[in-house]
Amino acid sequence: MKFMLMMNTPGKVAYQINKWPPADIHAHIAFMKKFAEKLTKQGELVGAEGLAGPDQAKLVRGGPDGAPITDGIFAESKEFLAGYWIVQVDDAERAYAIAAEASMAPGIGGKPLHLGIEVREVMSLPPSDLG
Repeated sequence: MKFMLMMNTPGKVAYQINKWPPADIHAHIAFMKKFAEKLTKQGELVGAEGLAGPDQAKLVRGGPDGAPITDGIFAESKEFLAGYWIVQVDDAERAYAIAAEASMAPGIGGKPLHLGIEVREVMSLPPSDLG
């Protein structure tokens, strides 16, 4: 089963990490790299990426002629999607365990951030109730 684990971070339009002491930023990044290496060695990591902040995001729609129409930056929100992992695991419980571990990424002073990680199954087929 594939699951997408989406790391949501508190913030307005920019990453709060940009205001952290350099040593804490390095520790956080080292945690994320080690976490990805561990999942790769276990054969569970399909892909993972960090995302630019919402201050760089655009919402795109096709206009009447199909040309892109963009909107953004966005109004302030309580949190935003900072990055994601796609994992291939045997069951949802394993995906939840991986999400809990990611949630413990260190913040200022090495204290765990307890970030919210949204876990959603990646659908390979339409739901069976659609016929």
